Amino acid sequence: MNHDIRLSDISRPVVKWRHRMIRLTLWQQTRRALAIGLCLVAQSLLVGTAFAQQSKPNILFILADNIGYGDVGAYGGGELRGSPTPRIDQLAAEGLRLTQFLVEPSCTPSRAALMTGRYSIRSGLSLVAVAGTPFSLPADEITMAEMLHDAGYATAIFGKWHLGGQTYSQPQNQGFDEFYGIPPGDTWDVFGMIRQGRQTKSVDIPLNKGPHIVEAKREEPLKLVKPYTAEVRRGIDWELVDHGVDFMKRQTAAGKPFFLYLPISRTHFPNLPSERFEGASRIGQFGDSLMEGDAIVGAMLDALKELNIEDDSIVVFASDNGPDGPGASRFGTDMPDMGTTGPYRGALGDVSEGAIRTAAVIRWPQRIRPRSSHAMFSIMDFFPTFANVADGKVPNDRPIDGIDQIDLLRGENDKGRREHLLTFVGSDLVAVRWKQFRAYFADVAPGRSGPGGATLMGGIGSGAAPMNGYPKVFNIESDPQEEHNIGEMYNWVLGPLLKVVGEYKATLERSPNPPAANMTKF
Repeated sequence: MNHDIRLSDISRPVVKWRHRMIRLTLWQQTRRALAIGLCLVAQSLLVGTAFAQQSKPNILFILADNIGYGDVGAYGGGELRGSPTPRIDQLAAEGLRLTQFLVEPSCTPSRAALMTGRYSIRSGLSLVAVAGTPFSLPADEITMAEMLHDAGYATAIFGKWHLGGQTYSQPQNQGFDEFYGIPPGDTWDVFGMIRQGRQTKSVDIPLNKGPHIVEAKREEPLKLVKPYTAEVRRGIDWELVDHGVDFMKRQTAAGKPFFLYLPISRTHFPNLPSERFEGASRIGQFGDSLMEGDAIVGAMLDALKELNIEDDSIVVFASDNGPDGPGASRFGTDMPDMGTTGPYRGALGDVSEGAIRTAAVIRWPQRIRPRSSHAMFSIMDFFPTFANVADGKVPNDRPIDGIDQIDLLRGENDKGRREHLLTFVGSDLVAVRWKQFRAYFADVAPGRSGPGGATLMGGIGSGAAPMNGYPKVFNIESDPQEEHNIGEMYNWVLGPLLKVVGEYKATLERSPNPPAANMTKF
């Protein structure tokens, strides 16, 4: 037997084995690479599917009460006014800060415009709703909540409705799945009626018969929760936060987009801060309340982050109108309980720029580029804009005064789509904005702002006199205090201003307004 084994005889099969192993390894690596690639494609498809499912963003709308243009730090107030607002300022840095956000002169009109996308006079709510009067949101109005609910959203309001107390007007009958807050026809100071009635010996209302915190589910009657007292008023906003966070948690767990409308109390007089914020500012209870409102916004933003839904949520912080003027200073302690309109003239209830221009910030991560915009944006514009992003339907059987501003939000049109805005008080068209020009059709005497006070254009508590046929015209940019009537020098401006009025009047031929609210003419 030949035992001589050559090295080549051993190496040949080894080499073949190595080649086979190399080929196998390469095949395995190729298979692994293909598998990884397929996984990545699958993940990409899953991400795409998830994005498609989240294409309807959550909407958190925090509506402050009577915060003026100059109150928040991002608008020149905050620390400079002795009441820092770091959370709202940060929100403004992360979103779109509107410097020309325009509303209506007071609470009810602005809220009606927000909910319907229409001038408040079209629903007969161009004055503040007062309990005991018949003024209420008509049953046939289509609200933002109804539009979003029909688009697949869960809807809730926690706070102040103020669009009338009639059953058909209540929020649970106007598109909301859940409601918790003060009586729907009242505002934040309603608890004072018990004390005032006893103080004047005019009426003695038992606590259990007075204003109550109420709640309701969709299409159910209101349920009384507890008496609304001064102490409840101090802590009411944190109850709203608790309800809001719970609502967001439940809808996130259910995988359903939500619309959470949070109309908080800060900074509506009387500003009674909770114990934690009493003395927090350097300017008394208004500053304390402003700082508490900032913390409330922060709590809601923190909840979005903890739920990991920040990127899928539009957040709006806005104020419904300008701050109260000197007329409310008596509600303060040693300092006036009132905010500031910054450079503009007026206050809550007036018809001048300071009453209708206030703060508004819109954040939508990765969709809205952080920046400031001087484009005109009305509170009515939210309705059609939200309809666009939520695939909702804007009613086509009635005039809609809001404008879809989605291209402004996305940065595709920095000028925006709005050039004008009308202002009504009761049944009267009293003013119009066209670009930077503001015209008045009635000479309104000082009212709520106080004689010789902040404004020549009064609102609540004021009187109006007819003019001699020529409007007063002011350039808001060069003259924010509205001190110099340029109507004669700039008479060419009257053409476009009156064209706007004519376009509005033409809509009344097809859709007449209901009788406007009025408590002096019967």
